[in-house]
Amino acid sequence: MSEEKKKKYNVNLPKTSFPMKASLSSREPERLKLWSKEGLEEKIKEKSDQSEGKYILHDGPPYANGKIHIGHALNKVLKDMIVRYQSHKGLKTTYVPGWDCHGLPIEHALLKELGQDKNDVDQMEFRKKAKSYASKFVKTQMKDFQRLGIFAEWKNPYLTMAKHYQASIARSFFELYNKGYIYRGEKPVYWSIGCETALAEAELEYQDKTSKAIFVHFPIVNNNFLKELGLDEATSTSFMIWTTTPWTLPANVGIAIHPDLEYGVYKINDNEVSIFCSALKNRIEEKLELQNVECLKSLTGKELKQHIDEYQHPFIDRAGKVIEADYVSAEDGTGIVHIAPGHGEDDYIFGHLKAGLEILSPVNAKGQFLEDFNKDLKLKGMNVFEANTPIIEHLKSKKLLKKIEDHQHSYPFCWRSKTPVIVRSTPQWFLKVDHQDLRKKVIDAIEDNSKTSWYPDWGKNRILKMIETRPDWCLSRQRLWGVPIPIAYKKDTDEVYYSDSFRNKVLELFEQEGADAWFSHPKEDFFDGDKTLAESLEFETDILDVWFDSGVSHQAVLETGHKLGFPCELYLEGSDQHRGWFQTSLITSMALRGQSPFKNVLTHGFVVDGQGKKMSKSEGNVVSPQEVIEKFGADVLRLWVSSCDTNSDIRLSSEIIDRMAEAYRKIRNTFRFLLGNIADFNPEKENIPFEKMHSLDQWVLSRLNQVSKEVTDCYESFKFHKIYQIIYDFCISDLSSFYLDSLKDRMYCSSPDDPLRKSSQSAMHIIAKALCQLLSPILVFTTDEIWRTTFDENSSIHEKNWDTSLWENHSKENLNRWNTIRSIRRNSDLVIEKLRETKEVGSSLDCIVHIDSKINEELKKFTEDLELGLIVSQVQYETIETENKLEFDLEWTTSEDKPRSDKVTVYISKASGEKCGRCWRFDTTVGTTDTPELCERCTTAEKVVSSLNS
Repeated sequence: MSEEKKKKYNVNLPKTSFPMKASLSSREPERLKLWSKEGLEEKIKEKSDQSEGKYILHDGPPYANGKIHIGHALNKVLKDMIVRYQSHKGLKTTYVPGWDCHGLPIEHALLKELGQDKNDVDQMEFRKKAKSYASKFVKTQMKDFQRLGIFAEWKNPYLTMAKHYQASIARSFFELYNKGYIYRGEKPVYWSIGCETALAEAELEYQDKTSKAIFVHFPIVNNNFLKELGLDEATSTSFMIWTTTPWTLPANVGIAIHPDLEYGVYKINDNEVSIFCSALKNRIEEKLELQNVECLKSLTGKELKQHIDEYQHPFIDRAGKVIEADYVSAEDGTGIVHIAPGHGEDDYIFGHLKAGLEILSPVNAKGQFLEDFNKDLKLKGMNVFEANTPIIEHLKSKKLLKKIEDHQHSYPFCWRSKTPVIVRSTPQWFLKVDHQDLRKKVIDAIEDNSKTSWYPDWGKNRILKMIETRPDWCLSRQRLWGVPIPIAYKKDTDEVYYSDSFRNKVLELFEQEGADAWFSHPKEDFFDGDKTLAESLEFETDILDVWFDSGVSHQAVLETGHKLGFPCELYLEGSDQHRGWFQTSLITSMALRGQSPFKNVLTHGFVVDGQGKKMSKSEGNVVSPQEVIEKFGADVLRLWVSSCDTNSDIRLSSEIIDRMAEAYRKIRNTFRFLLGNIADFNPEKENIPFEKMHSLDQWVLSRLNQVSKEVTDCYESFKFHKIYQIIYDFCISDLSSFYLDSLKDRMYCSSPDDPLRKSSQSAMHIIAKALCQLLSPILVFTTDEIWRTTFDENSSIHEKNWDTSLWENHSKENLNRWNTIRSIRRNSDLVIEKLRETKEVGSSLDCIVHIDSKINEELKKFTEDLELGLIVSQVQYETIETENKLEFDLEWTTSEDKPRSDKVTVYISKASGEKCGRCWRFDTTVGTTDTPELCERCTTAEKVVSSLNS
């Protein structure tokens, strides 16, 4: 190595206290302590409260029954990013976190922990334990959410078990009852055998299940019709039905046919006649392996009913009725449906409400039959699913079973016990969704874009379909932990007792003591001590559906309680809430206040593993937020959230997190380079205004202008994954790979006070500050560290309104010019890189780029810029003899802002002349100064930097 290369020169090396190694897992807790010590959340709240405008995101409450999982983290980070962005706009954004503290999830978890059955515990003692259990996990989850950097009203959250909230639930129930929406009736509901309670639609999970499907004959006796067909009275004539639930046959009281479908009376063997839908004849023949099927008569369902309106139950001594129903189809089965109004919604509507058939539901809360059904079918005490086998065998013995097959279908399971549910008719409390056109009003609110916007837009159609077909809402639950249905019954008549004084006393005691008052106080306390009245009444023991608790949060939190304002700007939850919280909130709000509780609804998908599979402990593919934070830090997890297209399910694995950690490192290093190169820059004294900046600096601020507008548009439209991609590309491609790379010579080798260097420092100062702002809702810890390190050590970025003037400057001319230079560099770098691989050159500064094109005269106007942007010692305009060349199409924009495409060829040759020992550029002034190994610029700069360092 030559003496010149061995010699060390004084250059302007970057200096910053912002460390290269993030160490987020240890630094972030320290920052949380700092925020707590200085009362940062309180400062932000004070600033927010002074704002005239507001943007309230109403938190959907998670269940307080365990540690947070990755879905919780995704949800809360999304909310936090939105709230922070709106806060930076200068709006009031009070974010009140909530927890769902009642109901089956918590009760189920506590019973499992206690190892007890709900029927074996003292209710008041259990409620005390349930409250303690929920409180424990509220604190646990709150700590985890705070570790994620979520800013919220942690000292004043809303809890559905709080006294005021419980009183609000009761108040909403009474108001709905008085308006006629609430009624008590016996009808079939989804019933969890595992949890012994009624369930709502939102409490169901659908899984694939294989059931035993059977084709069964229901005998008919109609001598006149048989004679018309020329049949002997001894001929066995039956309706053929198909069912996947043989256990519901004991409750059968009817069969349904479609009035307009064609049915055939078929002779299927020498002495047997079967009736089924004509359109299904071929399929039934094939499945049942029937031979020589003969059609004796064809007629519509309406005509068939005129001939036969009764049949004999296949194994119980009672007759059933033939009814008409439009929902019967010719898609599968036999076109004839067995009706058990006690075990099906359609059966109830068409069988009981329209045809007046009796409701039978001979099944108890444990899913066991309450009786035997004849001397040969002993089912009493047997589980309904286990009863399928003896029922099938009994039908076989009576020669009524025509076929048995396995049928795989989607079947509802209880979300807590994970057991298949049944439909069972019991007395329950319901909310009538068609009262006073409520269903229509809800649909109108969903469809009216001026009132509610749905993100993504398919969410609108999804919830519409659910509302259009949903049954009345079953409100009652046969559980221990929750808000009781505040209803009293007269013992002698079973009628509901209601009075304003009773209502007021319930609300008064609930406000003072919470819902426990219902169970702990003697009844006379609710009637001003009137023992006679109290003794004549019974209190309802069922509790309210937990979805009612959260569904009226718009009353308990937005309108009263925290008084955030009704309606709010946004509800944001997982896509499952179209049939959960979004629905229950809409229904109660439209019934109570006649308007939607939200102006916008944003939904996100579920987190799955790297292969798109559901995460589960048994599969070993669960990624917990706690583990990610411990290894990488919360900001890496938050960056992952921002990178996800949440419109569909979101993938996460250790490999994905590793890639995100690398992306974070690159963004952090971009910041570090910026901060290091503005360490000796005083923006108040040395700032260069935009119009006087170098054209490259104007270009990068013009790109910042574009990027910032795109990012803020994406914040407004909830396209967070685009924010991540835009900023990542800007940092890595625009800045690190081009702008900052091009500036290294200027920043390191020029005199510290060189105007061109100050121009670039002015731009870098703006970029660092702007990027810090744009990323502050996402990288909450990192941007706070950057802000305090560089811009204001005494305050946080999170309490500032964004300075949008940072990205207002734009030069179309220089944007176009440097985009052209950048396009040329992409191609010249390809040739130079090959020369570097063969060690013909050490760096691009060892090269001359020769350009040959029709636009050379245009390019000559900014030759110095080309040398700077291509990072070469010289640019010349000529053709040379060399294999080191590349021809390409250059897409560029003229100074008149017109797009063009031209053929360009670049030739690369080694630079000739002397190389500066300090900046490594080949320069004609090397050897002409009193420091012969340096160029003229470096000679001057070396003296200045050396003087400053000494």
